[in-house]
Amino acid sequence: MRLIGVIDLAGGRAVHARHGLRARYAPVGVAAGCPIEGDPIALARTYVDRLGLAELYVADLDAIAAEPRTQEPGASADSLTHETLIANLATVAPLWLDAAISSPARASRALALGATRAIVGLETLESFDVLSAICAALDKTPVAFSLDLRDGVPIAPRLNIPSNQLDDLVARAVDAGVRAVIVLDLARVGEAIGPDVAVIARVRSSLPGTTLIAGGGIRGLGDLVRLAEVGCDGALVATALHDGRIRAEDVRGLRHVSESL
Repeated sequence: MRLIGVIDLAGGRAVHARHGLRARYAPVGVAAGCPIEGDPIALARTYVDRLGLAELYVADLDAIAAEPRTQEPGASADSLTHETLIANLATVAPLWLDAAISSPARASRALALGATRAIVGLETLESFDVLSAICAALDKTPVAFSLDLRDGVPIAPRLNIPSNQLDDLVARAVDAGVRAVIVLDLARVGEAIGPDVAVIARVRSSLPGTTLIAGGGIRGLGDLVRLAEVGCDGALVATALHDGRIRAEDVRGLRHVSESL
């Protein structure tokens, strides 16, 4: 079981995500390991050096929340600031990047910044043809698909899809060429109410052989063990790392969980 430390970027700072209500996200505090509130590099160092994580997940919330743009990333001062941060974060540990990647050029730019995985999120996906084009351009392996949900319902404002077609969505993503799928329920993020294990197990059953990562609501070690039991390969975690419910010894122990199942 791999544990991936989450860093949400907004306005150049690391913010604490809660319930997917982005306007209310506040900078990550000193208690979580930031000597300066919202310092993303310090947070990354805490994850890696103090807690022993081996991977990072970075969400560029400014890019995700923006209206669709014709320009490629790097055109504005704000995007340049985040690009610099992302490039620096990529030197700390292997990095999964969700930055409204909606074209092969934007995906290539993510890898150029140092990301090891370019995440294409359902929330910003314009079509599965685009996803296929991104996978073809990047030779598939570095591309992950994020099944973005709110209370189990897909968040797909740019696609005309039924709200209950989870199996079809993940099947189309795999057909497009992705090698990893993230199940992320924004309504559970930062709420410590536990992941939706039933939904994740359902997705797992339709994705044999595909890397599966879960995110949203993880409270501690017990949730991570349950996710491993239903076939999850890893989890995205922030709050439980910030408040100490998942500690360095837990991270070390998780490396052996999947081997024992």
